[in-house]
This record gives sequence, structure tokens and C-alpha cells, in this order.
Amino acid sequence: MDGDGIDPAALPRRGPVYRELASAGARFVELRGGAVAESFAADAGTETRAARRLALADLSLLPCLGFRGREAVDWLRRQGVDVGDRNNRAYRQPDGALAARMAPGEALLFGDVADESDLCERLADAASIDEEVEAFPVPWGDGYFRFLVSGKRAADMFAKVCGVDLRTDRFPPLDIARTSMARTSVAVVRDDLGDTPAYHVLGDVASASYLLACLRDAMEEFDGALAGLGAVRRLAGA
Repeated sequence: MDGDGIDPAALPRRGPVYRELASAGARFVELRGGAVAESFAADAGTETRAARRLALADLSLLPCLGFRGREAVDWLRRQGVDVGDRNNRAYRQPDGALAARMAPGEALLFGDVADESDLCERLADAASIDEEVEAFPVPWGDGYFRFLVSGKRAADMFAKVCGVDLRTDRFPPLDIARTSMARTSVAVVRDDLGDTPAYHVLGDVASASYLLACLRDAMEEFDGALAGLGAVRRLAGA
């Protein structure tokens, strides 16, 4: 570790692929009591340019919370969450968080990359005292991974490992696809970073290391790289 980084083993929370990221030269910082890969390149400009072209960042430790149940969507609306009528669509909240409507009785919430939203925490607290409603929180926590793949070559790379057409003219911003990627079940949410195409890839933590290896292999053809949270935030203007 350099002088500004931390040893991820010193913190109680670590991402599911932190060992792989450490081996690739990640510099870690503390976020919410956990170790997050902040950067890989010594020069911030180099890493940002890589993220514009094609890069993968691990955002697994950023807040994420699911809700299921017959009244899940209606309950979220009563809490002030913008959840539209269309399934497989994400809805941007005023504080930058996303509410992803996966099905009539299922939604997934995740915080903004700047980590300024308190939506997940607020709704977790509200659900814990509202026991009469058929809307059950499903903590994602350590059970799932959340990768962010960014860059103008992202859709070309995805074509090697995923049957869904994720090109920007076919897969609009904030659309959701539940699909198989490298034979692994995932949900993909398009969430651009400024003018750079970007996609959240979410799945079971048991598949995180395998899928990371598959995506890194697929990225080689397009000169893809790993990126840290710092590059993601710069592209998002956060």
C-alpha cells in the first residue's frame, strides 16, 4: 500500500473481489467502515480516460437495499420514492439514488456514486417500524455484488458474454435487463456517467470472482482496465 492507502484486511467490511483488486494494484480507502478501491493508476487523468473507453469498478460496498411484497411499490411511493408504473425500469431520485422496479412486487434501491444519499438507510429504518405492510426489506449487504462497467466500448465487450443487446441505441438509459452473463444470472441497469455509457451489473456474491475474471478477459480485446471509485465519481461529476 502507498502512504495514502489502507490495508483492506484492517477493516471489517471488504468487497467480494477485494483480493483480486489488490493483486491488480488497487489503492483502497475507507468508506462506511469498509475498504473500497479508490484508484489503480498513479495518474488520475489516465484512469479517467480508461473509464471513458472501457473499465470495471467494484461498487459492492455502496448502499443497496431491496424490497419485496404485494405492497412494496405502493409502500415505497408513500415514503416519497419515485417508482413509476413500468417494470424493468430504474427511476432517478432527487438525491441521485436509483429506485429500480424489477417486478410488480419487487424493487431495488441503490445510492449515488457520491455516497450522499441517505435513501437506503431511511427506508430501512421506516420498514423496521411498519410491520403491518406487505413490503419486506431484503438487505443486499454482503450477499450480492455490484460492478459498474463504463465506457464507449462497453456494449461491444458485453456482446462477447451476454445475449442481450446492450448497445446504447437499443438499451436506453435506466432500462433494466435480467439476463445471463458468462452463464451467470445478473441484472443489468444502464446508468450513464455524464456522457459516458455505464452499466451496473448485479448478482449473487458467490459468482463475483468468476464473473470478474470473465469480464476482465472479455475486456482485453478492447484495452479495458479496472477503475476505482475516484474515476467513477469524476465521470459522474460527483
